[in-house]
Amino acid sequence: MRSAGRPPYPHVHQISVSDGGLPKRPVLEAEITEQGLAGDRQRNLKVHGGPDRAVCLYSLELIERLQDEGHTIDPGSAGENLTLAGLEWETLGPGLRLAIGPEVRLELTSYCAPCEWNARWFRGGRYSRISQKTNPGWSRLYARVLQGGMVRPGDEVRFDAGQG
Repeated sequence: MRSAGRPPYPHVHQISVSDGGLPKRPVLEAEITEQGLAGDRQRNLKVHGGPDRAVCLYSLELIERLQDEGHTIDPGSAGENLTLAGLEWETLGPGLRLAIGPEVRLELTSYCAPCEWNARWFRGGRYSRISQKTNPGWSRLYARVLQGGMVRPGDEVRFDAGQG
C-alpha cells in the first residue's frame, strides 16, 4: 500500500489543468467556478465541460491499481481535474454531493466515458478499462459546482448533505 505520508482522511491528492488535451498538469491550487477550474480548457465541448461537467474527478487508489496492472496512467493523465484519495470510489455516483476544503461544494452528475485520447496510458490501448459500462466502479466522474472557491492538495473531502 502506498499511503505513507498521506493525510488519514479523504482528501485532494492533485489538482490538474490543461490548455486542452491530455495529460492535464498539476497545479498548486485552483479556483473552481460554475464553469470549472480557472486555467483549464477542454478540447471537445460537445462531450466535456459546461455546467454539468464542470469538474472531472478520479481516484488515486484506482490509478495506483491500474499502474499495478502495468498501465502507465498517472494523476491527471486521464483528464481529471481533481485526483482524490481515501474514498471508496465504487460507492460514488451521480446525485452524491461532496464538500472539498472550506468552500467548494460539488454534486456528481454523470460517469465520464473514456475516449481514444486515453488509449496511450493503457496496455494494448484498452482505455475501456476505465469505462463504467464495461468496468463498473472504475470510471471518472463529472460534477457540477454548487459552490465555488479555492481548492488545494490536502483539502479534506467530505460527503455533503448540503443545501441547494
